[in-house]
Amino acid sequence: MQNYGRVGTIYKVDSQAKSAIIISMLKLILRKVSYIGLMLLLISLISFTMIHLAPNSFFAAGGLNPNITPQSIEHLKSVYGLDKPLYIQYLLWLKALLQLDFGLSFASGQEVLTEIGSRIGITLGMNIVALLFVFWISIKLGVESALRGGKYGEYIKQISLLSYATPSFYLALILILVFALKLEIFPISGVEGFEPKEGLWHYVDMAYHLILPIFVMVFVGFGSLLLYIRSLTLDILKSDYIFFAKARGVDDKILKRVYIYPNLKPFVVTILGLSLPGLLGGSIILEQIFSIDGMGLLFYQSALSRDYPVIMGILMIGAFLTLLGNILADLVLMKINPHYSTDK
Repeated sequence: MQNYGRVGTIYKVDSQAKSAIIISMLKLILRKVSYIGLMLLLISLISFTMIHLAPNSFFAAGGLNPNITPQSIEHLKSVYGLDKPLYIQYLLWLKALLQLDFGLSFASGQEVLTEIGSRIGITLGMNIVALLFVFWISIKLGVESALRGGKYGEYIKQISLLSYATPSFYLALILILVFALKLEIFPISGVEGFEPKEGLWHYVDMAYHLILPIFVMVFVGFGSLLLYIRSLTLDILKSDYIFFAKARGVDDKILKRVYIYPNLKPFVVTILGLSLPGLLGGSIILEQIFSIDGMGLLFYQSALSRDYPVIMGILMIGAFLTLLGNILADLVLMKINPHYSTDK
């Protein structure tokens, strides 16, 4: 009877522990959702105010056109609600945002979500491919250079510093000059040839056009991350368990799989979470140099023309992804390490 009682007590404790974990997770999610809502409200308020306080506006250029009368400009302002006080404009925009309505673009007259949807695919694809290569190169070479050290470690370190210090626009222009103009191996710009292809060949042609911009994104992106991974690995190699593992004759492959990579997981997950908004942010400079009609170029053109709805739409999506990335990183870290604390 006593043994059964003990077993029952053990299961009761396990059940209570599981319930406590579930309740803790629910409290975390509720706290994080409230945090996202508050931060998005503050970000939207600051961004909306700063954008509208900037000199000039989208309709300022209309005053220079003799064919547009002041009455026509005032009518356009009333159509878009720009004739109202700033706080009224913000409240109306916030009300529409709660319905996932980002408004109409001043430049094209289309819905902002339609504008973003037409550009998001190419930017998302480029950044995902580049991000995968950046993390693979950084983890592979960072760990290897820390383990091997010597001339190999110094060589990898110098390449990382070169990557970190190279401006993306400069490397892009060099690659265009050498591989597009001189050697004529790759196209200068765009995402497809003069004769659009269909089916599988369309994606092959697109990949061929994106080799140079993705290479630039990967090369200028892995430097700082590689140095960070290398530094973390060097700290791990100073641990006592690494010393005893080496004393037992554990080779480098097992050392990396069992001791190094698991200890790098929390840091990699955190960086991945912070990298989430970059997937849609695009590269303004690269997309302009290579004439890629993506999110970065859209944001640049909207900023120049003071297209407020498009600017706010891109900013809010980026802010939401940043906060979402932090939450996902916290949840994954809790899964990896149950003792991870989220009370920040």
